[in-house]
Amino acid sequence: MMTEKMKVVIITGMSGAGKTLAIHIFEDLGYFVIDNMLPSLAEKFVDVIEESGEFNKIAMVTDLRSRGFYDQVLPSLKKLRQRDDLAVRVLFLDADNVTLVSRYKETRRLHPLARQGRILDGVERERKLLTELKSRADVIIDTTDLTPRNLKLRINKLFSHGEGSNFFIEVMSFGFKYGLPLDADIVMDVRFLPNPFYIPELKHLTGNDRAVQEYVMKNKGAQEFYAHLLSLLKNALPGYIREGKSSLTVAIGCTGGQHRSVTIANRLAKDLQTAGYHVNLYHRDADKAK
Repeated sequence: MMTEKMKVVIITGMSGAGKTLAIHIFEDLGYFVIDNMLPSLAEKFVDVIEESGEFNKIAMVTDLRSRGFYDQVLPSLKKLRQRDDLAVRVLFLDADNVTLVSRYKETRRLHPLARQGRILDGVERERKLLTELKSRADVIIDTTDLTPRNLKLRINKLFSHGEGSNFFIEVMSFGFKYGLPLDADIVMDVRFLPNPFYIPELKHLTGNDRAVQEYVMKNKGAQEFYAHLLSLLKNALPGYIREGKSSLTVAIGCTGGQHRSVTIANRLAKDLQTAGYHVNLYHRDADKAK
């Protein structure tokens, strides 16, 4: 009889991106959580918890507060991933520089890598140092525009059940005028579609409203584009799964993120769910002022 693997989540990322909030979310999910874990001690800690038999899932926060973090984290992660008794996933929390600086100013804290008190210097230095670790993450969440509630919803979707086996897709709509989503794996630009913003009776609606959906999808170009997009994803998704990717974020963008992108994202999420995938739908900019 095969023994269930212990689930291990490594929580890391940019300072100020939401790791403290993530700790509480994972605790609510029943994980044994430890903050500020020394990477060199991570494997020993897992062994202790595993031998106790009290928990079958652990979440560990490790970041630059730990001495030797940058030298130790990648070798430690490699050792954990090589173990057959563990299902290891790395959650990397990120946010744009402006947001991180603002958060530090609000809390009146000094960034650990700040030079002569310049928070932005510390943020930029940390981002550079974390480039390789971010590239090895299983899940990247950009918290720039996320409320605590929305961060909780996203983590719950990703880690509340079947972490080791379920492939998860997040379909996101966004507006290019508010910036590209940092955590997107695939970005599709639908600004070529007719824009309901210029129709007075549709301007103050969104792609969640049927009138906007009908306006966007009545265009032949929209129908052809959507058919190709859905076919492309259906053909590509099995490849992502074979390569061991546990989640995929597909971002659909238009100018303001309220009409065209929301329409396409809604339809895509529904069709991918119908195809049997676990899907979360997130409209990043749909509620922003028009």
